[in-house]
Amino acid sequence: MDGSPVTAAATATGRRGPALVVLCLVQFMLVLDDNVVSVALPSIRDDLGFTAAGLAWVVNAYFLAFGGLLLLFGRMADLWGRRRVFLTGVALFGAASLLCGLAREPWQLVGGRFVQGAGAAMASPASLALITLLFPGAKERARAFGVWGAVAALGGTSGLVISGALTGLASWRWIFLINLPVALVALALLPRLVPESRAGRPVRLDVPGAVLGTGALVSLVYGLLQAESGWGRPAAAGPLVLAVVLAFAFVTVEARTAEPLVPLSFLSFRVRAVANGATLLFSAAFYAMAFLLMVHLQTVLGYRPLAAGVAYLPYGAGILAGMWLSSRAVVGLGMRWTLIMSFLISAAGLVLLSGVAPSDGYASGVLPGMLVTSLGCGLSLPALTVAALTGTTEENAGLGSAFLSSVQQVGGAVGVAVLVALATHRGKALAATDGPRRAAAEGFSYALSVAAALLALGAVLIAALLGKDHHPDHALDQRLSR
Repeated sequence: MDGSPVTAAATATGRRGPALVVLCLVQFMLVLDDNVVSVALPSIRDDLGFTAAGLAWVVNAYFLAFGGLLLLFGRMADLWGRRRVFLTGVALFGAASLLCGLAREPWQLVGGRFVQGAGAAMASPASLALITLLFPGAKERARAFGVWGAVAALGGTSGLVISGALTGLASWRWIFLINLPVALVALALLPRLVPESRAGRPVRLDVPGAVLGTGALVSLVYGLLQAESGWGRPAAAGPLVLAVVLAFAFVTVEARTAEPLVPLSFLSFRVRAVANGATLLFSAAFYAMAFLLMVHLQTVLGYRPLAAGVAYLPYGAGILAGMWLSSRAVVGLGMRWTLIMSFLISAAGLVLLSGVAPSDGYASGVLPGMLVTSLGCGLSLPALTVAALTGTTEENAGLGSAFLSSVQQVGGAVGVAVLVALATHRGKALAATDGPRRAAAEGFSYALSVAAALLALGAVLIAALLGKDHHPDHALDQRLSR
């Protein structure tokens, strides 16, 4: 790998700091778009005429493209050049943001979100690779990744507030148009700050694996969204059967490919397998919760978009508190008990949120469940990352990180699809007798109860499969506790 010339050049010219700022700014933008649409969903629905199931695709199109293409584009960056792939991804993301901001039909917005996800899948792994080359020392790299991770967390938390402010004070279209200045700044500055770099050995791109894997995910989520009208209907059964066929073909291709997207041997390590399985359940529950809660606050409780965004601020504070406690819990209690405890706390918080009635106030109804849920979420995130990277080396640590990110995005897409379908089906069944507002509240409650059950299931799987005597790697413990 030709990382040394890159590092030397960057160090000599003193451009590593500005380069890190640009890379972090882009990452902030990418993470922001994970959830920036949540607050704006009711406004988007009313303006463009989305159905309940169709509205979920505004979220899921981004998740699917991001999660499904992340591993492919990570390898592409090594082969074609990390700076080139990063800049291509940023340009694609900016163009798609413009398309989303100008959308006049539902399909235009969904298509734009899918292209946004593809651009993010190109830019995110290339960004991490560039930071790795720019900061070769262990301590300076840890600081750089700490800044990068903190900015990413800030993007995830502030996305809801920014979305609420822009939607309430201007238009939902501005949640996409604000990406354009960031993309233009990155495209103008980064070529001046970071030279090109490529892998030292040829890397084959597993395009068939990426096509089959992404196709299976798209078919699965589409079938689940259509299932609200009945599991036996062709609109639901057909895509679900196709998803199974494509998934089988994906496994077959991966087993026979010399350089697969994910070597099957990589998942044979038990701790990583359990961690990624738990992450799948975790992401399904929490992405769906964010989607459903934002719709519930505005549709059932009557919050304006800006008020809904501000109401979500304590959730970010709870996550930060949980993350601060997590490193200490992993060292003191071990990974297994930290994860069990965090999943059960999150499940309890979701149960509290599921009981929020249309007549409840914010302080007495929404806030307690939100705080408990966010605390459990913050406890879980670092511990899951440690578990998912346990046993990795310099050769496959990147694969471990990319695979974990993919699982998070895919879990979020499937969770939103399934739980939104359950909430919609439940609401329709009760609308005739309870009225639309009460029926929507019951659908919300039912879906969050299922999300809580998913987290409880995750706690059981961790307790049964992770191993009583397992402790995280010492090096990872030290890294987490810094």
